[in-house]
Amino acid sequence: MLRFHVSNMNCGGCAKGVTRAVQGLDGDVKVDVDLSSREITVRGAVDPSRVVAALRQAGYEARALGA
Repeated sequence: MLRFHVSNMNCGGCAKGVTRAVQGLDGDVKVDVDLSSREITVRGAVDPSRVVAALRQAGYEARALGA
């Protein structure tokens, strides 16, 4: 399980975009979004740096959080 803070995620459309970006790396990952804290949890076999890169490419500023 990986956690990320996505500073510019603030609406349902953003949540969908973030989910789509992460699932574009691997369709088997599960993404849980918490808009109030602007955090996502990713479950699956993906490298944290690839998640951050995919989110940045999609226009979101993200950083990995401790487990």
